[in-house]
Amino acid sequence: MKLFNTLTKNIDEVRPLDGKTVRIYSCGPTVYDHSHIGNLSSFIFADTLRRVIASEYDVKHVMNFTDVDDKTIRRSKEEGKGDNPRENLEKLTEKYGAIFLEDMASIGNDTSSMTFVKATESIEEMQALITALHQAGFAYVADDGVYFSIAKYRESGKKYGQLLEITEASTSEARIQNDEYDKDSVHDFALWKVKKEGEPAWEFALDGHSLEGRPGWHIECSAMSKGALGQPFDIHTGGIDLIFPHHENEIAQSTALTDSPVMASIFAHNGHLFIDCKKMSKSLNNFYTLEDVAKKGLDPLALRLLVLQSHYRSEANFTWEILQAAQNSLKRLEAWADLRHQTTIQDMPEDLDNLWGETLSGMKEDLNNDLNSPQALAKLYKLVTYMENIQIPAIDGKNTNGALATIDQLFGLHLDGRPDITNEQKDLIKQRDEARTNKDFDGSDRLRIELEQQGLLVRDTPHGPVWSRI
Repeated sequence: MKLFNTLTKNIDEVRPLDGKTVRIYSCGPTVYDHSHIGNLSSFIFADTLRRVIASEYDVKHVMNFTDVDDKTIRRSKEEGKGDNPRENLEKLTEKYGAIFLEDMASIGNDTSSMTFVKATESIEEMQALITALHQAGFAYVADDGVYFSIAKYRESGKKYGQLLEITEASTSEARIQNDEYDKDSVHDFALWKVKKEGEPAWEFALDGHSLEGRPGWHIECSAMSKGALGQPFDIHTGGIDLIFPHHENEIAQSTALTDSPVMASIFAHNGHLFIDCKKMSKSLNNFYTLEDVAKKGLDPLALRLLVLQSHYRSEANFTWEILQAAQNSLKRLEAWADLRHQTTIQDMPEDLDNLWGETLSGMKEDLNNDLNSPQALAKLYKLVTYMENIQIPAIDGKNTNGALATIDQLFGLHLDGRPDITNEQKDLIKQRDEARTNKDFDGSDRLRIELEQQGLLVRDTPHGPVWSRI
């Protein structure tokens, strides 16, 4: 597989550093609220990438939960009922962490193939890294915490600005206290933040200083990725908004103590899902969640299909009309997948069987070429259209054995394993067909209505009746 690498600005081949397992780290959610669908599009990209790579290599995929930062602390203060800040934080993040995992399953992401790591479970690793950075001269203690020195990092011979160009002139000597900051600013950033009143805190002593407090945002991912995957690992994913400052700061922290400047071989970033041509943002209040999708009566898997219909590096625009169109396409694919259960079965024509084989190999080739999901889906739709036009209900040939499972493995649309209708419903379809043959049209209409009441439509084809779900 080949993938665009933000680090090299080239499309690079994906090869496991250890020759066996591709190790992927994905920046995960900040669990203080529902994830909006713009965030979820990033996780759909990461899941699809893992699926495609897993068809060739073993994969270890790790995603973090940011369960301590400015946002989670602020929200835990607002919702907390007790006087224990740590307990309030844990209750909040446990609640929204569980909701996130439910959302991940709803959009077709395979959470069983991932390892999730919480920041609060890696505090000791963060403190050890901060201590090592301080001892080596890359970090310094201030009144309000511990900061990373960009100047010292540069003096060591390493480049700050591996993912994008950052010049000496744009670097200020000022320090940044908040976890997220203006992307136009380049400052020393907090590795550890001294406790403020009412905040959750962990004991930490450094160079004779008592620094009870909590970690900064960036150090969390450096510690968690190394702890779970080692360093360097193969692929780091995230949205393009994480390139700077988050991923740039991760690289600096992670490589300051090593001879190699490489934290991960490939940095892969997905584009934004816009609304009204603007980035979705909770600060702008221009976002939707899966709850909003459900209220519209739409399937969360339609969001997955919407995301896959655009290239992951492109900027896609969201409207309810576009999501409805994706839902219509999803239902079409589901009806096509249900053809495997049709009562009318016949041998598949050789040309159709060959088209199946060509489609499967073509989709894999497209996905291996920088995850070109739109082109891969176009090949699938071509096959579906062909089968619809010739009204062949069977999908039983030498090239179709396990084909739906393969398509599901690549796209995660849950087309394989869809349940068959009941034997009683099949019998009603048979009775209706016999009634039509005997020109008993009243009986045929009665049976048609009964099937519709059970959620089934039946169309008559040259090969016999074919049902679909309403």
